[in-house]
Amino acid sequence: MSINTDFLKALKIPALSAPCSTGLAWFGSQSETYESFSPVDGAKIGAVGKASAADYERVIQAAEAARASWAATPAPKRGEIVRQIGNALREHKADLGMLVSYEMGKSYQEGLGEVQEMIDICDFAVGLSRQLYGLTMHSERPNHRMYEQWHPLGLVGIISAFNFPVAVWAWNSMIAAVCGDVSIWKPSEKTPLTAVACFNIMADVLKANAVPEGVMSLIVGDVASIGEPLIADTRIPLISATGSTRMGKRVGEVVGGRLGKAILELGGNNAIILTPDADLKMALPAMVFGAVGTCGQRCTSTRRLIIHDSIYEQVKASIIKAYEGLKIGSPLDEKNHVGPLIDTDAVEMMQAALNKAQEEGAKVIYGGQRLSGPGYESGCYVMPAVVEAENQMQIVQDETFAPILYLIRYSGGIEEAIALQNGVKQGLSSAIFSNNLRESERFLSALGSDCGIANVNIGTSGAEIGGAFGGEKETGGGRESGSDAWKAYMRRQTNTINYGSELPLAQGIKFEI
Repeated sequence: MSINTDFLKALKIPALSAPCSTGLAWFGSQSETYESFSPVDGAKIGAVGKASAADYERVIQAAEAARASWAATPAPKRGEIVRQIGNALREHKADLGMLVSYEMGKSYQEGLGEVQEMIDICDFAVGLSRQLYGLTMHSERPNHRMYEQWHPLGLVGIISAFNFPVAVWAWNSMIAAVCGDVSIWKPSEKTPLTAVACFNIMADVLKANAVPEGVMSLIVGDVASIGEPLIADTRIPLISATGSTRMGKRVGEVVGGRLGKAILELGGNNAIILTPDADLKMALPAMVFGAVGTCGQRCTSTRRLIIHDSIYEQVKASIIKAYEGLKIGSPLDEKNHVGPLIDTDAVEMMQAALNKAQEEGAKVIYGGQRLSGPGYESGCYVMPAVVEAENQMQIVQDETFAPILYLIRYSGGIEEAIALQNGVKQGLSSAIFSNNLRESERFLSALGSDCGIANVNIGTSGAEIGGAFGGEKETGGGRESGSDAWKAYMRRQTNTINYGSELPLAQGIKFEI
């Protein structure tokens, strides 16, 4: 397999990158390194140094030094700089999308889509920079005015995962930037080069606008040297972390212990309900893409299909037929539907999950095997699996970050289907396919889906940046991206002004001296 890697030159990716950037300067220890190997062909792409404790402190001090001047910069001016970053991303969309695909393994179309998410959130943030509204309230006291306003929090720590190696950073950093915060990004060690590329892309924008060093910073390092200090640092009031539930529990424990704020976007165990009134032709691509897109490594990937008995066999046959037509291979070839898992450890995890499923009584009815031979030399390619299972099985209850789709029957009404959908520990994304208005509205009601995202006649996977993104239960809590998620990056302040000549107390309290 021959891959044209000219995009690495266009993105200024060296053979060995420094692990830290304060937006304008690169530095940091290179005595130890992370080597990045592509899951596409197994080739080494490059390497990044592993930051030290001293490097961490330098990054934090730069952020601290930039905090006041950035907060004092008018929000529309901050938005203008974000607009220019969005334009720089537009110019490098094809190259960055290619690197995302090559380093992470998702399809080139999905890589382009991820960069487009970055561009979209920049556009959203530009508009937001003129809409950081507070409220005015009527005071019970005469000649008084009450209102609220929003101020920057200060430093924001961003921890992202390998499956969306650049978009999640943009969701957080661009909103934080227009809110007047400075940010420190710890990317996944599995996809460090995409992070390096992002800072290379925006460097000229930051320099041209004389943005202070440290407004946006990057640090690549391990959990012990960088991750733990980041979440424990009292100088950082907000941590936004994306990853596993296990990781999120640790972040929540440490940040909560110091009374900091945390946005946690963790695991998903997402289901699509298919009722007798479903449009199955429309549902099929949503089910298949939801299950195999990004090789099942999205937090919103479809893990479970909850199918009414009356249409179960029809749906099962349609799914198997669709899976038989899937083209698996290099994600850089746009004729292929499914690329590799992130690494061979993920392959082993998938195999272990399928073995456990069968031990619990589930039946693998299609796929699941590791692929080898020409085109699969990296050892990261698998055949997506379809498994007949019961919702209460432990393997179904646990999220496996791989393309395993569980088929689950129900025979009663919509209430039974919703109970199955809600009957897991996670609560990120959910969907129902039904042309029955009562079923759809029930699914969206307070007695319906308990997830942060609930869709009707579209799948679980993928979300527009205009809506707040996040979930409930073991998915974590808090929201990123659109709607009013910006409020998490700011502190609310209530103000009362007395423009009269007397000092009346609230609640009619009398106090004379």
